[in-house]
Amino acid sequence: MQLVPTHWFNSPKFVKIRVNKIRVNIMADVLFKEESYKIIGACYEVHNILGHGFKEAVYKDALELEFKRLEIPYNREKAFTIIYKEQKLKHFYIADFVVYGTIILEIKIGNYIGDPYIKQTLNYLKASGMRLGIVINFGKPSLESQRVIF
Repeated sequence: MQLVPTHWFNSPKFVKIRVNKIRVNIMADVLFKEESYKIIGACYEVHNILGHGFKEAVYKDALELEFKRLEIPYNREKAFTIIYKEQKLKHFYIADFVVYGTIILEIKIGNYIGDPYIKQTLNYLKASGMRLGIVINFGKPSLESQRVIF
């Protein structure tokens, strides 16, 4: 978890709100807000048409078509090498999608977005040097999404 210096709370990036009579400062800026909105919108379109119950590969195929239709730049099944003491390891990570060259998108079909999916996405972010990942779960009647920030 990243701690935010207290002097940041006075910056315009934070908004002060009250939650149960407690004043809370939250970040007003969202990392890659517009891009995230377009990605999740494309996922909703796929889910609205296909529903739940298919294999991950089916949703990835449909999402690839949707990204092309919306002219959203992406790379599918992008491999990321792991470096240890300046040497490339033989094992690597493969992210489902890298969208806009800055966001890792992981597609799941589970019962919920659990800790293993979040940790997997964090590992991808660490290996890639990117800051934002989005985990999408097509496995339920309602689409679920979770932003993961590294």
